Amino acid sequence: MWFANAAKFSGTIVATMIAIDDAQAMIRAESRPNPSQAVTMNEALGCILAQSVVSDVDSPPHDKALMDGYAVRASDIAQDVELEIIEEVVAGEVPTRPVESGTATRIMTGAPLPQGADAVVMVERTEMVAEDRVRFLLESIDSGTAVMRRGASVRRNQVVLQPGCELRSIEVGAMAEVGCAAVDVIRTPEIALVQTGDELVEIGNPLQPGQIRNSNGPMLSAMVQQVGGRAVDLGIARDDEAMLTAKIRQGLKSDLLLLSGGVSAGVRDLVPAVLVAAGVRQVFHKVNMRPGKPLWFGVADRADQGRCLVFGLPGNPVSGLACFWVFVAPAILIASGRTGQMTIETRPLAESHRLGGARPTYWPAVQEGEDGVRALPWQGSADLCSLASADSLIFFPEGGREYLAGEAVAVLPLR
Repeated sequence: MWFANAAKFSGTIVATMIAIDDAQAMIRAESRPNPSQAVTMNEALGCILAQSVVSDVDSPPHDKALMDGYAVRASDIAQDVELEIIEEVVAGEVPTRPVESGTATRIMTGAPLPQGADAVVMVERTEMVAEDRVRFLLESIDSGTAVMRRGASVRRNQVVLQPGCELRSIEVGAMAEVGCAAVDVIRTPEIALVQTGDELVEIGNPLQPGQIRNSNGPMLSAMVQQVGGRAVDLGIARDDEAMLTAKIRQGLKSDLLLLSGGVSAGVRDLVPAVLVAAGVRQVFHKVNMRPGKPLWFGVADRADQGRCLVFGLPGNPVSGLACFWVFVAPAILIASGRTGQMTIETRPLAESHRLGGARPTYWPAVQEGEDGVRALPWQGSADLCSLASADSLIFFPEGGREYLAGEAVAVLPLR
């Protein structure tokens, strides 16, 4: 159950391995939407609206033609009837003469309808008889044909967009139409990233014996951007308390701090103790899941800046990936003003899969259309490259058994 019964966990500190549902609920109980900030219309794309957007005009601001043709009185139109053309009006101009019985105005799409006219005949249903006369090639026309009435789309002072909606390109266009040049939105959450470990080397530097490249930083930064956050990568912190403390204090200025590595039980797993020493309140440490068991979560309460949610992710990249989508992504979504609910699908297994071990497991998978979802070959939490073809994680609630082809499983898409 995703984030069930969150309220009962508020303020709880858990030091033993806990269930996935309980961990999600605790994170949700500590999560808050960010405050709002004013942005220009051109900066608003992808943000969550924090105010109502009200139109300052009727739209359209006048009765207008919906096609090129002739503005007429509908009662004048009959097969082969001829009318006098009294003027031509294009979009951006204003008619100067009313349409009376026996007359018509040549009109272009978007132009205001002349007084007296109540329909537009498309140019394809007419033929010119003389420079100032036109014949109509239809038997009749209904009043209102090819005409959009003033205010048909929106009325002045009407609420066009409600708080809480996501501003897509459509909404940005609507804002422009109703004169909203700036708007209050939920501030985009800033997520600080720190990768820990003496063995890490940044891309571009030669690898020495015992060293590995820092894949967690770029991967986490990309995932943060996928869910609408703004990543600030603070780089590598060596297994040194002073250096780690400095990086953590810098990261606590952001809305969320994600540390990768240093949260397990090794002699150099310094992160939990350094976080507590820096004033971060531990909520829980260790979750009953695979991969991702060592996950650490806490909160730094800042009197002047609100709170910072802190996640200590396992250093193995697939563990970090799974923890991000199961626990971190919902918190980022809530901070950005969204619900925090991840999309969970139920799909049949495309082929049988044997799962060993007792812990609930998120297994890399690929969805194969109507055949369902197939578990990928995977060598464990350090095996990131095998996930290159993965588009989802299958959730197996228990281990030590075989899941049969066709059996329904829960699937978390990797968006």
